Amino acid sequence: MKSEKQFSALMQVLSSEQQIIQRTDQKAFTLLSILGVFMVFFIVHFPKIQMTAFIFFFMISYFTTALGTIYFLVRVIVPRVRKHKVKTLDEDVEKDEVINPTFFAGIGQFNTPEEYAAYLKSIAKDDEQLYQMFASQVFALGNINLVKNENIRRSVFFFIVALLSELLIIMYMAYARALPYLFPNG
Repeated sequence: MKSEKQFSALMQVLSSEQQIIQRTDQKAFTLLSILGVFMVFFIVHFPKIQMTAFIFFFMISYFTTALGTIYFLVRVIVPRVRKHKVKTLDEDVEKDEVINPTFFAGIGQFNTPEEYAAYLKSIAKDDEQLYQMFASQVFALGNINLVKNENIRRSVFFFIVALLSELLIIMYMAYARALPYLFPNG
């Protein structure tokens, strides 16, 4: 009974971590799409912009922060996480590290489906090993989520600064164009 509750709690956390990963990836793709639309709009109108020191400063700011946004969004989509290795003393396992058969990298280490099935059965026999395997997966997903969330926060900051720079350029251009009509005598 206690073992079932532990597995249930672990599976709940695992499911939650996987949902967080999906939502974070969805946010990253959405931000990348929105930035792409704004960049296309900006680049189309770029030749029409008369360069002043103010516009030049905000243009450099815009392109720098847009590139920063893209960089951090790519890091959300393809996170760099240090691998966590789990040691084992089990004689049935030929390697000194447990292969995590729940990730594609672990699955890819087997030559045949039969070899994979046999390994999975050997782990499933022992509740402690099975629990350790899923706990290792939760830990790995938690670390991935941590890196993804740090990068999504950074990308949102860069995205906001890029949009503010673009809006300030547009406002400056609109004000410069409207100024002679608002104050015709000087």
